[in-house]
Amino acid sequence: MTGERAEGLKDRRGAARDDVTPARRSLPAAQDPPRWSTYKRKWQAPLAGRATALHAGAWWLWALGLATAASRTTNPLLLGLIVGVAGYVVAARRTDAPWARSYGAFLKLGLVVIGLRLLFSMLLGSPVPGAHTLFTLPEIPLPAWAQGIRFGGKVTAEQLVFAFYDGLKLAALLVCVGAANALANPARLLKSLPAALYEAGVAVVVAMTFAPNMVADVVRLRTARRLRGRPTGGVKAILQIGLPVLEGALERSVAIAASMDARGYGRTAKVPPAVRHTTNVLTLGGLLGMCAGTYGLLAAQGAAYGLPVLGIGAVLALAGLRLGGRRSVRTRYRPDRWGPRAWLVAGSGAAVAALLIRAGSVDPAALHPGVVPLVAPTLPLWPAAAILIGLLPAFVAPVPPKEASL
Repeated sequence: MTGERAEGLKDRRGAARDDVTPARRSLPAAQDPPRWSTYKRKWQAPLAGRATALHAGAWWLWALGLATAASRTTNPLLLGLIVGVAGYVVAARRTDAPWARSYGAFLKLGLVVIGLRLLFSMLLGSPVPGAHTLFTLPEIPLPAWAQGIRFGGKVTAEQLVFAFYDGLKLAALLVCVGAANALANPARLLKSLPAALYEAGVAVVVAMTFAPNMVADVVRLRTARRLRGRPTGGVKAILQIGLPVLEGALERSVAIAASMDARGYGRTAKVPPAVRHTTNVLTLGGLLGMCAGTYGLLAAQGAAYGLPVLGIGAVLALAGLRLGGRRSVRTRYRPDRWGPRAWLVAGSGAAVAALLIRAGSVDPAALHPGVVPLVAPTLPLWPAAAILIGLLPAFVAPVPPKEASL
């Protein structure tokens, strides 16, 4: 009897074990994350917040690196790639702030620049000779003192292509600046400036935020007119929208001036005259040294002394700014930290600029396609791959809240 009870208990225990599904038995093992997922969570871009926000200066250094790369080439394929990289990063990491909406305005401004460059080339001519005449405009005779300038005349394909390359380069520079303006918070950028540059930085930040706020006002007023059933196009509509926009800009300027005065803008601490004179000498001498060093780097015969003079000038200018910061009586609340992600973002732009400068010295024909004779531009592989390094901020920069919620 005792053996039968033992066998019954054993059967019930075995049945209980058999009733457990394989999925439930493997649940604890499935919950253990593998090693690669641990690394993925460690390096995954965090949600943007006060503690994890990227330093605003990193965005500007990244954009200036792309702009430097754009200034080193006239190849339309490379310039288009730079614009595409900047646009992708802006689409991936911009927020809903008013300054983030100004990127489209910079794109439109770039198109206007290209159009104006082509128009001036057709009307005023070009120094580029051409053999493929497209059409001829009526030429207006000019007085003798305007010799060397013509208005109208033949328009060749070579001069239009040259003007298009030139205008596209300038448009790419504007797009890079617009990308930095759309991604970097101007207020956080102002907090990171040296104390000696605070007053000038306030003026620059106010000027930078004027255009984005104006664009936001135009969008808001056009939406309001559209909801009321009023036209949003035409000269009359533009005049009716422009007056409230200018009125709002004036009110905003008065409010900013009042707040700046209330916060003690322009008030400085007393420093000894010797320190003030030393600051002026160091700052002025450092800036002159940086200008001389930059000229030496750009000149063909000054490469030997350009870099040392540039370094000495930068050190003197930084020392002058450090001494000049004693006149500022303000303090910083929660200063932004320059973390590893800021280094990656700024370094990606610097890498793009350095590689394109190197490509210009190794293979200048690939970066500057000729127009006489007229040839189709080709896409150089390793400069194009270097530009793609600029996509790194789209993966390492903190994710805006709107993207994280999707």
